Amino acid sequence: MNTQIHDTDFGTPARVSDKLVTLEIDGQEITVPEGTSIMRAAAEMGSMVPKLCATDSLEPFGSCRLCLVEIEGRRGFPASCTTPVEAGMKVRTQSDKLQDLRRGVMELYISDHPLDCLTCSANGNCELQTQAGVVGLREVRYGFAGENHLDSQKDESNPYFSYDPSKCIVCNRCVRACEETQGTFALTISGRGFESRVSPGQSEAFMDSECVSCGACVEACPTATLQEKSVIQFGQPEHSKITTCAYCGVGCGFKAEMKGNQVIRMTPWKDGKANEGHACVKGRFAWGYATHPDRITKPMIRKRITDPWREVSWEEAIAYAAGEFKRLQAKYGKDSVGGITSSRCTNEETYLVQKLIRAGFGNNNVDTCARVCHSPTGYGLGQTYGTSAGTQTFKSVEQSDVIMVIGANPTDGHPVFASRMKKRLREGAKLIVVDPRKIDLVDSPHIKADYHLPLKPGTNVAMITALAHVIVTEGLLADDFIAERCEEKSFHDWKSFVAKPENSPEATADITGVPAELVRGAARLYATGGNAAIYYGLGVTEHSQGSTMVMGIANLAMATGNIGREGVGVNPLRGQNNVQGSCDMGSFPHELPGYRHISDAAVRSLFEADWGVKLSPEPGLRIPNMFDAALSGSFKGLYCQGEDIVQSDPNTQHVTAALSAMECIVVQDIFLNETAKYAHVFLPGSSFLEKDGTFTNAERRISRVRQVMKPLAGYADWQVTLMLADALGLKMSYKHPAEIMDEIARLTPSFAGVSYDKIERLGSVQWPCNDEAPEGTPTMHIDGFVRGKGKFFVTQYVATDEKVTRRFPLILTTGRILSQYNVGAQTRRTANSLWHEEDRLEIHPHDAEERGIKDGDWVGIQSRAGETVLRAEISERMQPGVVYTTFHFPESGANVITTDNSDWATNCPEYKVTAVQVLPVTQPSEWQQNYRRFNETQLELLEQAGRGEA
Repeated sequence: MNTQIHDTDFGTPARVSDKLVTLEIDGQEITVPEGTSIMRAAAEMGSMVPKLCATDSLEPFGSCRLCLVEIEGRRGFPASCTTPVEAGMKVRTQSDKLQDLRRGVMELYISDHPLDCLTCSANGNCELQTQAGVVGLREVRYGFAGENHLDSQKDESNPYFSYDPSKCIVCNRCVRACEETQGTFALTISGRGFESRVSPGQSEAFMDSECVSCGACVEACPTATLQEKSVIQFGQPEHSKITTCAYCGVGCGFKAEMKGNQVIRMTPWKDGKANEGHACVKGRFAWGYATHPDRITKPMIRKRITDPWREVSWEEAIAYAAGEFKRLQAKYGKDSVGGITSSRCTNEETYLVQKLIRAGFGNNNVDTCARVCHSPTGYGLGQTYGTSAGTQTFKSVEQSDVIMVIGANPTDGHPVFASRMKKRLREGAKLIVVDPRKIDLVDSPHIKADYHLPLKPGTNVAMITALAHVIVTEGLLADDFIAERCEEKSFHDWKSFVAKPENSPEATADITGVPAELVRGAARLYATGGNAAIYYGLGVTEHSQGSTMVMGIANLAMATGNIGREGVGVNPLRGQNNVQGSCDMGSFPHELPGYRHISDAAVRSLFEADWGVKLSPEPGLRIPNMFDAALSGSFKGLYCQGEDIVQSDPNTQHVTAALSAMECIVVQDIFLNETAKYAHVFLPGSSFLEKDGTFTNAERRISRVRQVMKPLAGYADWQVTLMLADALGLKMSYKHPAEIMDEIARLTPSFAGVSYDKIERLGSVQWPCNDEAPEGTPTMHIDGFVRGKGKFFVTQYVATDEKVTRRFPLILTTGRILSQYNVGAQTRRTANSLWHEEDRLEIHPHDAEERGIKDGDWVGIQSRAGETVLRAEISERMQPGVVYTTFHFPESGANVITTDNSDWATNCPEYKVTAVQVLPVTQPSEWQQNYRRFNETQLELLEQAGRGEA
């Protein structure tokens, strides 16, 4: 979708009302919803009233006085942005008097503004410049000889944008965007009268303030006061294309604004349904990795990982990889090879990889990164509701009265959704946070949780059952909903179980560490507070009882009737941009696309007829099984597209031992990531800017990804998979990813109505999209569950095997931070590292004092799996006995210490509960020293390939 660079700005937000109002503007009649501003009504009929402080992403403010109009029968000249329409009103937007007033107002603005339009970076995209022309300003009679702000010092501290106060017109748009859109409240207006200027914090530099660099202020600024440094460097873009962000599972729509094939900036798309014109620091600014010098753009092969890489042609690399896979299968058997699909690649690319494994390799040894994050979501929601996905849109939270956040940190992991949620909280919704750590949502500007339940890591199931106990025993059940919508026997079994005294908040307080009165209060609020929604993350799924906990959440929603309408539901916050899509596309070893079991002969026959091959009915190996089989000698070859299993999977030394035991590893990626250092074939990948396709976000929203520049290596990822399949003897002929989606729709009931044409027309589509829901399904389970009747499951708490001991007295849990993303392969290659340049260990002051640890000290973290060394950060966010770190930097080795404990149903690793000891140290761990040597060697072997020395 090619778009104009600048969207129409209607001045004030659209209003929704059943009541319509008819009025006359400039002699023309128009009918609009009640509450609409005169400015917007005029804009909708094509009359653009001049404005500076008004923009349709913010509530009207009425400060600039440029949008004055005349209303018949009223004295004075009201501001059209703050004046709502009234029935029968007669408005004039143009007259000689209005023109004089507006020109006078504009003259005052220009009197304290640099007249450097021709050399200004905003030239061609400056509202002040445009409106000066609109009002006909031709001379400025005063100002330059007296006081002015023309010599004000620029703030260049932020790596992505510049702040030039000399060009500030104090319209307040940036301040309001920070408050209304982002919810950070990092900006203010300092000084009074003539001295007024925008100020980050208490007159701090942007980088020293609470600014989170979401870009909302830059987007809102009507002048060059706040300007992207990329625009300052390269000039204004000339055209744009709509695409979808390749970071988290929110799936923000963006306009890639370009000159030729060069991306100048990424601006959030106002019509993006997931983000509605907002963004975060990653999607807005951290896209430079796509053209980073570390990009590998030529295929490479080597016999052993101790050999230098050898750059080869695409033909030779593909032939070598296919030849190795054939050799391994001939020698060790059909099941000796497999593949891992990517949650960063498109739906179409993921679909092709699983097709290649099943139809080309002839087995079902395919898995995806959801194995280590949200596989319990798939299992738990599939069992209870019948489908493996969130139930709502993100916008649904605007109808919530109570929001429960469990094991998620939206402000860091899903910041655009967090901004939407914080706005609803500021409007009065109640908040319950269930998390071992005091995340920002517990207490931050204008947001304070009504209940924070700081449970001990690993006790989620005991907590959810205790909440259910209160709802059952205090008579807070939604009896009518349960009778109509749920299985009777399963409900009674569950009800009897949770009502047992041993499941009460008092009885479980010793397990969870949370006082009973807090649990009872939170349960009552959730059950009686109106529309109640649950949002959860990896703090729910990455446990030995992850699937049980997901079923417990589903139970709670059914028991209170909080499912099947706006403002409620069960909503997993997915981590990667297309992890939902990778699951939908059949990336699990037991499921074909659409979550249909491989053993189902009727389903299998559909794919066999379409693909022209016979498929194995036996489920294949999960990722942990692949590692075990490699170490036992039966699994010898792996095709890994766009995943870094060495850094992201638990028990790193176990993973690297497994990879070292394989004879052929083919990695398809854009960088030499940690997994690629164990590879024998490297196939250059393509970034999201270099391909066409679709991503599916956490709300089941299928959005287009559009190619904005040619693939640096010559091919998009889907084309590389086609070449490999062809070399393996599997013919797949597609001219464009649209044809792959057509096949997906043909074979997958929930995608039956999906097409590129439909996405183009609607902007995005939420599955299920079929004959019953031709334009998609925003809210699931409205009249009934996918499985028919909702099914309750007994959630017996079983303590994890990972227990604290005298040797390992602390519990380590892990998570993410705002500026970095997942394994950091993308964000570490951007200026985001200025905010977070290393992983640190957060530790409570009591635990630190006991061990003689000061803030910034190096500490060793030892578990039964391994040991690493990080810098300590003493933090009141932690509770005593619990420590926390992130996993964005490979040298940190966070997963060296996580164990291979996993969820009972899905093998999702128990990242969130690792028993450790933390002590001061003076040198890196043995693993870190070995890693440093190995890494240096691998980079040297790569450099030799670049020098042609192989």
